[in-house]
Amino acid sequence: MHLHKTPIARRTALLGLAATAAFGRTTLALANAPTDRRLVVIVLRGALDGMAAVIPYGDPALASLRGEILPASPGQTDGMLDLGGFYGLHPALSGLHAMYRANEALIVHAVAAHYRVRSHFEAQDYLESGTDHRMTSGWLNRTVTALPPPTTKRPEGEALAVGVSVPLLLRGPAEVANWAPHGVAQPAPDLYAAIVALNQRDPVTGPAIRQGLLARGYSDSVMAADTQPKDKFAFAALARSAGEMLRADDGPRIAALELGGWDTHTAQANRLRGPLKQLDDGLVALKAALGPAWSQTAVLAMTEFGRTARVNGTKGTDHGTGTVAFMVGGAVAGGRVKATWPGLGTGQLLENRDLAPTTDLRAVAKGLLAGHLGLGAPALNRIFPDSDAVDGLSGLIRT
Repeated sequence: MHLHKTPIARRTALLGLAATAAFGRTTLALANAPTDRRLVVIVLRGALDGMAAVIPYGDPALASLRGEILPASPGQTDGMLDLGGFYGLHPALSGLHAMYRANEALIVHAVAAHYRVRSHFEAQDYLESGTDHRMTSGWLNRTVTALPPPTTKRPEGEALAVGVSVPLLLRGPAEVANWAPHGVAQPAPDLYAAIVALNQRDPVTGPAIRQGLLARGYSDSVMAADTQPKDKFAFAALARSAGEMLRADDGPRIAALELGGWDTHTAQANRLRGPLKQLDDGLVALKAALGPAWSQTAVLAMTEFGRTARVNGTKGTDHGTGTVAFMVGGAVAGGRVKATWPGLGTGQLLENRDLAPTTDLRAVAKGLLAGHLGLGAPALNRIFPDSDAVDGLSGLIRT
């Protein structure tokens, strides 16, 4: 365990980041805020194919674009989970479907951020900063600073980052201490298996490496990559930890999580099921951990851009534009898909390749912050610079 302390600059409204975790492709960050409302933002890194997660099976042009990678129809074995006759959820999202049926999940389709770049790194910077200007703070950090002074005193503690960095989304003026638990940077078992395989014929290094790994607690099956040990830092585990901390009366109120694995250029039908199941398990775990606080919680899951409408030659999809955003939580006015559907037919695709966006992602975020945290237009326009012309969507949060 390593702990590096630095001085922490505090503001009245910014009580300090509570924790950040970065384990492989998943991370978690938390912040205190003067409200009993809980807000969670999940960044889906790698560009989620919105039309694979929420399939517009009612559009007659869909089958000709990507029929070979579509799940079965609703009602069939391992088929889509119906959302009312036009859209269907991917079958890996059963937990999300249950939230939808309980009016706790709202899906915004044909959504995209305001920029038009196809670079993951550049797009993720814009997504998290809330602007296409180079900034060193994220829009969620600026949200915390925009909240009014607290009416009740919470223990501040010190800002803490668990892992190697704080996501840009929640980065800001506060200097953050850094803590890395033992095992964070531990390589995957298949790497150990590869090292053993490369050295097995060497009479000196082969036995030494194998005995060393056995002494560290690795079994022969793990070193042969036959089994994977349980990942205590998996997305569901982090989401559960976030929920437990958010639930506490004196705990943080704002969390940012990340989940990767969405860049599906090849074999998308097989590769996408895993990340979707991780996301689904994480949302279910978060709800369970929050308990009664779920009724005061709103979650926004967003990605940097969508993917092409047509399947490519390797049965995947390439970098595109329009996609989906998920909102879940007991505070969300759910049970519906909110979309102005642009269509997939001739002349309806953006640049004849992408789902055309009809909703600005900033409108979704603004509507969430206004309805859930009570922020007005001046604050929202500071949180999202140069967005004065973008009005927040109404009706996203239960009244």
